Amino acid sequence: MKTRFKPLSVLAGTLAGCLGIMAGAHAVSLADVQKRGSIRIAVANEIPYGYMDMSGQAKGAGPDVAKAVMERLGIKDITWETANFGSLIPGLQAKRFDMVAAEMAILPQRCQQILFSEPNSSYGEGLLVAKGNPKNIHSYEDFAKTEHKIAIMAGADQLEMMQALGVPDSRMVTISNNADAISTVATGRADAYAATGLTVNDLASKSGGKTELAAEFKDPIINGNPVRSWGGFAFASDSQDLRDAVNKELAEFKKTDEWKAILANYGFTDEDAKHSFEKSTEQLCKG
Repeated sequence: MKTRFKPLSVLAGTLAGCLGIMAGAHAVSLADVQKRGSIRIAVANEIPYGYMDMSGQAKGAGPDVAKAVMERLGIKDITWETANFGSLIPGLQAKRFDMVAAEMAILPQRCQQILFSEPNSSYGEGLLVAKGNPKNIHSYEDFAKTEHKIAIMAGADQLEMMQALGVPDSRMVTISNNADAISTVATGRADAYAATGLTVNDLASKSGGKTELAAEFKDPIINGNPVRSWGGFAFASDSQDLRDAVNKELAEFKKTDEWKAILANYGFTDEDAKHSFEKSTEQLCKG
């Protein structure tokens, strides 16, 4: 399959500007992408979910599965684009790309803005802390009980988790992307960074010993249930035809050993793979 990489910086504009862009755009259908033989797919440069490697190749659980699905749909050409995580939904709404392969968590508030495929993955939470964990932090709940500060990526669902746990805004530090997490924690701007366990583990391995994955981490309990996320592909709200086509092929691909191997290659466990079948997008969108 032919792929190419197109860097993209998606900036939030005024409401009027966004409405103007959306008004002039039309729904992206399966017929559209099949006719032109290409599709524009965005990632947020977040390992291991969806990112561009040093050679400009799209990698991650989302992109690798997306490539297989597109091949099954007869779409030979993928233009890969990157955006900050918080710009993915606005980018879909503005038709800057046709699909997102960032394993974005399927959440009710997001379902009101865009469409999701059925889950492709499932994953738990984690904390990036300074070497030796000097503040002895082991859970998201710790930030509601202490004066410690927690860093969160703009647009990430950890914000809603912290709010649900009663963590005040004054203890939350917003960063634009995962790449800033290591320096934010290592320099003490924040005492920890909240992200999925897979993301935190990857960041810790690249920090040169400055940070680590918080040991004995306790999954947050919200509304009586341990937090687990289900990630899927995302589409503009008027691209139901394209979403449905992807869903059909995704369901078949998830029956294969190739799908299991892709997830395992990026650190997902057999348990994570099993969890991905536990809930439907309809259930997740209802909350």
